[in-house]
Amino acid sequence: MSDYLVRALGFEGSVRAYAVSTTETVGEAQRRHDTWPTASAALGRTMTAGVMMGAMQKGEDRLTIKLVGDGALGGIIVDVNAKGGVRGYAVQPHVDYELNAQGKLDVRRAVGTEGSLSIVKDTGLRDYFTGQVPIVSGEVAEDFAYYFAKSEQVPSAVGLGVLVNTDDSILAAGGFIVQVMPNVDDETITVIEEKLSKIEPVSKMIEKGFTPEQILESVLGKENVQVLDTMPVHFDCNCSKERFSTAILSLGKSEIQQILDEEGKAETQCHFCMEKYEFTKEELEGFIAEIDEQQAQ
Repeated sequence: MSDYLVRALGFEGSVRAYAVSTTETVGEAQRRHDTWPTASAALGRTMTAGVMMGAMQKGEDRLTIKLVGDGALGGIIVDVNAKGGVRGYAVQPHVDYELNAQGKLDVRRAVGTEGSLSIVKDTGLRDYFTGQVPIVSGEVAEDFAYYFAKSEQVPSAVGLGVLVNTDDSILAAGGFIVQVMPNVDDETITVIEEKLSKIEPVSKMIEKGFTPEQILESVLGKENVQVLDTMPVHFDCNCSKERFSTAILSLGKSEIQQILDEEGKAETQCHFCMEKYEFTKEELEGFIAEIDEQQAQ
């Protein structure tokens, strides 16, 4: 089943809800970055949360998520758009530990418990919106819930999960976010809290074949879910040789000449997708000529 996201309302509009399956998407990131199991779980949870946050945006809006703790991962960077596209990487992808006391991947140890979660929203305007909160857990889902409560003043329940196969590939990944609106009543909150206390881990639901709709039905109750729409989700990187050409040009004539003298060519690599772009001696000489031409004008 291809990954997709569901947007929904609950309890006659007093609750906003999102659920997503990201098994293929997280699997693509795992293959590209060769992440080890604990790193895969941390990166996958962050990408999954990012996709749902992206779905809260509009048009060409983009989000950059930085989860930087004092654990061995060194930080996670995720970039997401409003159309289901997401990319991300862990600074140190080769991190893995023994299972924790609950028999789960020890994401908290990998991420760390000191640091910050920051969200930068690019709405295409001159100013960017940045929200930042301290890491409160290192388990990722709790950290996003804290972000919503403190930075956006929206009480939220966040569930994120990633299961990893014995060959390091991704077995199941997905998540949900449930947010209560200002008009919610105490009875509705009580019903949601009771259901949340009884549900299975979201990764287990995905492994069993639950769709995003069924995940929300488990969280809110089938009779309380009104699906608004669905959206395909995929690993998406907007890097290109043209973008790297611009970056090389920005180095300036002397630095490009130094690369030419020392290496004779240049090779660049995208941190997000690991795609490599090579620039020949002739291309670098062309950049220098372009700079000379611009300066002569």
